[in-house]
Amino acid sequence: MLKNIYLGFKFSFSYFSLLPVPFRESDDLSNRETLGAMLLFFPFVGIVLGIGTVVLFSFLDHLGWYGALFSAVVYMMMYGFLHTEAIIDVADALYASHSQKDAYEIIKEPTVGAMGVLYVVTLVILKLAGIVYLFEHDLFVEFIAVLVVSRLSLLMLFKVHTFRSSFATQLKNALTAPYLITAFLFFSVLGTLFLTPFILLLIMGLLLALLISFTLKKKLSFVNGDVLGATLEGVEILLLLGVAL
Repeated sequence: MLKNIYLGFKFSFSYFSLLPVPFRESDDLSNRETLGAMLLFFPFVGIVLGIGTVVLFSFLDHLGWYGALFSAVVYMMMYGFLHTEAIIDVADALYASHSQKDAYEIIKEPTVGAMGVLYVVTLVILKLAGIVYLFEHDLFVEFIAVLVVSRLSLLMLFKVHTFRSSFATQLKNALTAPYLITAFLFFSVLGTLFLTPFILLLIMGLLLALLISFTLKKKLSFVNGDVLGATLEGVEILLLLGVAL
């Protein structure tokens, strides 16, 4: 049990970030308990990446907006643009569905279309601008809170949706009630200790995640990992805007 939780902890950082995490050949990463623990620690990955980004900016804050922009780009690099890349596939699939093409076939293609590139560039600019604004106004705790909330919102979506993806379905089955409840209770309490309106931010994030994911599902007729990634990015961008407002 403890070994599987430890493996899930390591697997979470290995899968959701570019931080170097060693594994043995004998480690079973397909175990249900390991996958459940992997999702349990997903918000913690956001905390670590957020703290790392803030620490980097503390060395670059004398550069003003340029230091903030540099730090924001490093944050996206630290999770390997995993969720950002999903925006391209989802945008291409959405426009394919408008032309009566099979959206699922388009979303699985390795090539990218012009609309996908335009959408991802636009949304990346908005996300970087949001992070820079928060950093320029010393809203560091709020920034980290956004990263935690966006990842908690995805845990909720694993229980809400049925997936057209074998791995996403495997993760859904692994995210049992104890893992989900523990994640929400622990990170909600932790977030409230450092930021009084954390619960309000969490409610906003959950509602945005439901709105974005169900809108995409209605247009695409399915939900997979790309839809989840695009939803996470959408939640972060809108929450950054909400904090700025």
